[in-house]
Amino acid sequence: MSYRQIYYQIVFSTKYRRKSIAEENSIQLYKYIAGIIKNMKCTPYCINGIEDHIHIFSDLHPSVALADYIKEIKVSSNKWMKQSGLFPAFNAWQESYGAFTYSHKERNRIFNYVKNQKEHHQKEPYLHEIKRLLTENGVDFEGKYLF
Repeated sequence: MSYRQIYYQIVFSTKYRRKSIAEENSIQLYKYIAGIIKNMKCTPYCINGIEDHIHIFSDLHPSVALADYIKEIKVSSNKWMKQSGLFPAFNAWQESYGAFTYSHKERNRIFNYVKNQKEHHQKEPYLHEIKRLLTENGVDFEGKYLF
């Protein structure tokens, strides 16, 4: 038997960061994404966001590659968002994403961070947030690719 604990915070935005995730329907989107995650043998702990991006805090089953995991979430939710009619301004997800790992000791802090996205973004814009997350996690990046 193998043992593992892999916590990820995944962040991705709408294409061109358009404000196209209608807040009144966002809970339905998050539930749909949670279903995708469960179908991949992973556990969604918290999903939240604002009009132009989302955060997913989940574990990652060892049989699932990170790139495949994110691709499945984006492709399936993209299709559902367009077919549901609940997000008429939504065009697509941006190609890029941020994925950050955390220890079990950090679980509650990250859970609360994702849970409180609306309040958080009253103080920090998305672009500052993603730069901060990349820097805190030691990820080299070029600013021109964040826009």
